[in-house]
Amino acid sequence: MPRASLNASFAASMPAPGHLALVSQSGAIAAGMVDWAAREDVGFSGIVSIGDQLDVDIADLLDFFALDPGTHAILLYVEAIKDARKFMSAARAAARVKPVVVLKSGRMAQGAKAAATHTGALAGSDDVYDAAFRRAGMLRVFDLHELFDCAETLGRAIQPEGKRLAILTNGGGIGVLAVDRLVELGGIPAEISPSVQAQLDSALPPTWSGDNPVDIGGDADAARYAAALKVLLADFGNDAILVMNVQTAIASSSDIAKSVVRVVAADREKRSVSKPVLAAWVGADGDIAKTFNDASIPSYSTEDDAARGFMYLVHHREVREELAQVPPSLPAEFVPDAATARKVVEDAVAAGRSWLDPIEVKRLFDAYQIPMVPTLAAADADQAAALASPFLAQRMKVVVKVLSRDITHKSDVGGVVLNLSDADSVRTAAGGILARARAKRPDAKLAGVIVQPMILRPNARELILGIADDPTFGPVIVFGHGGTAVEVINDKALALPPLDLRLAHDLIERTRISRLLHAYRNVPAVNRDDVALTLVKLAQLAADLPQVRELDINPLLADDSGVLAVDARVAIGPTLRKFAGPGNARFAVRPYPSEWQRHLDLKDGSQVFARPIQPTDEPLLREFLQNVSKHDLRLRFFGAIKEFTHPFIARLTQIDYARAMAFVAFDQSGKEIIGVVRLHSDSVYDNGEYAILLKSCLKGHGLGWALMQLIITYARSEGLKRISGEVLQENTAMLEMCRELGFSIRTAAGDPDLCDVTLTLDTR
Repeated sequence: MPRASLNASFAASMPAPGHLALVSQSGAIAAGMVDWAAREDVGFSGIVSIGDQLDVDIADLLDFFALDPGTHAILLYVEAIKDARKFMSAARAAARVKPVVVLKSGRMAQGAKAAATHTGALAGSDDVYDAAFRRAGMLRVFDLHELFDCAETLGRAIQPEGKRLAILTNGGGIGVLAVDRLVELGGIPAEISPSVQAQLDSALPPTWSGDNPVDIGGDADAARYAAALKVLLADFGNDAILVMNVQTAIASSSDIAKSVVRVVAADREKRSVSKPVLAAWVGADGDIAKTFNDASIPSYSTEDDAARGFMYLVHHREVREELAQVPPSLPAEFVPDAATARKVVEDAVAAGRSWLDPIEVKRLFDAYQIPMVPTLAAADADQAAALASPFLAQRMKVVVKVLSRDITHKSDVGGVVLNLSDADSVRTAAGGILARARAKRPDAKLAGVIVQPMILRPNARELILGIADDPTFGPVIVFGHGGTAVEVINDKALALPPLDLRLAHDLIERTRISRLLHAYRNVPAVNRDDVALTLVKLAQLAADLPQVRELDINPLLADDSGVLAVDARVAIGPTLRKFAGPGNARFAVRPYPSEWQRHLDLKDGSQVFARPIQPTDEPLLREFLQNVSKHDLRLRFFGAIKEFTHPFIARLTQIDYARAMAFVAFDQSGKEIIGVVRLHSDSVYDNGEYAILLKSCLKGHGLGWALMQLIITYARSEGLKRISGEVLQENTAMLEMCRELGFSIRTAAGDPDLCDVTLTLDTR
């Protein structure tokens, strides 16, 4: 702990105090980073090497540093995660309040097991970690240099509203290089509007570039930089500005840097929300870097690092926005027949099987409203010909496949024949398939063949969708380019369930095949909503049916008319409880608990509606807090609250349901919050700390009692052993309610103005 001058490590030097926390799974990496930081003049609020994690792990340290006011950003060096749910819960909570940057080693390692499906093969272990970091709201980097650059950028710069960057430079070549790198990383060069161009014309010599990058000439001095920067800061056409300087003998780079700092400081003073400014001074000395650092302006030695620094800010905003998305336990877009699907899977598991047969897969997909090509089972060749007749009558060709629960790969036994156009060819094909299967797999039990129509959708794109089972994070949803060469193409993206449509669309957009889903030439665009909804359905299937180990739809045909699963495989097995604690035992991220929505009875016989809080409740919660008296706010927060800032409200509304719960009660209109009760458990789900606040004019109506009963019921269902809290001695109404509810009450040790209240829960 640098602030305490405590060094209980093998590091050769004492790190300087600062605002970065470092948590490492490698003592050698931690020691090396300390030495590197000493050379770069980087300070730390704390450094921890966690070794074998016998008692304290990464999640515990994330909890600690998230609440440490001296820590502005958290750096993680990760080799492997042991308890994924605990890690995800702590990471999501920390990332909501400050930047968390993670560097993980072992990116090139292969998956831990041989995959049984294409989906499983695509879901490599590092890709799953990448999806987990993204879902947790953390920013991933890939080397130590990036780790510190990213943390320093996020710790100093203001977050941009978008990804449009204006570049101000005295060198055209370096400006073009910066634009190239920006575009390569996914950023957008800001456009210079005619009105802004006119302002720059009046402030700059006629030799300036006239566009972005704004090249103001190699002879540009401090005054010219200041004039151009003022115009760009006022321009609504950009989201951030990169100021670059190549040292020349004509103008002092140090004077230019000081001028930039003055302009930025004046702009920040003038505006309630200012835009980020970054600096890249090529060949600058340490004094110039210190000038920018003291002004909280991130500075870089190259245009490459500066463009990357800007994209750190963009990506951090994107992952923070994604973190605020809370998919419901059951998406509202469809209502599956979970009972039918569960019986299909449970019967197969009870029979000791590892795979569903094609008929069972069709029943499973029907239950979840996933369109699939008609699939009919025939016991022999004659029945196959009869079942094919309706398709043949419509001038459709058919495919015949072997039906055996013992044969996983049909093509290995010559078990598939395509493009059959009449009954005789179907009969012959079915007979041949059964004969080859008996010869090549005499041990296999043959149930006959399946008959399916050949689907001709000339404009359809072939996609792959599925569920993979990761040994660390549990179920993972996979989306990508499908077809027979799926592993070779290797165009896929992964996400941890649960999903909603927004998260599903984001998953699609992270693949190259997403570009082909748009219209081009005479090919209409794919109905992307249908593809996204299918991903949501798969995520819900994974939630409802923990016996499904892997699921593979390849290909899923998608065009302007919708989607259709052509071939699918489903691997099953007994339920495995991956994670301790509440909720779905296989999910590393707990869904929004919509099952806890209910009506509460008050003393006067009226009812109020209560539900778990959502991130979108921020404006309603702000209005609610403004309707609570200052006295009641002091009793709740143990001090005066001067301003309800966005970060303050966000911490109350953006909670992780695996560790915390907050119920909000609404008035009869359903548009106004009138009470909130919350509970936050420790990491081992032993004790939960409660807090409650009501609209001041509604005290005495029984709302507080009803909300406390609700949170106690919830805590008991979660398996918590105790509920505790701190109550001011002067809050006599709360203390009286605690006595009536069975809490024990005692004066807090060391503070006679506080009472510790505790309720022991009977979890039977």
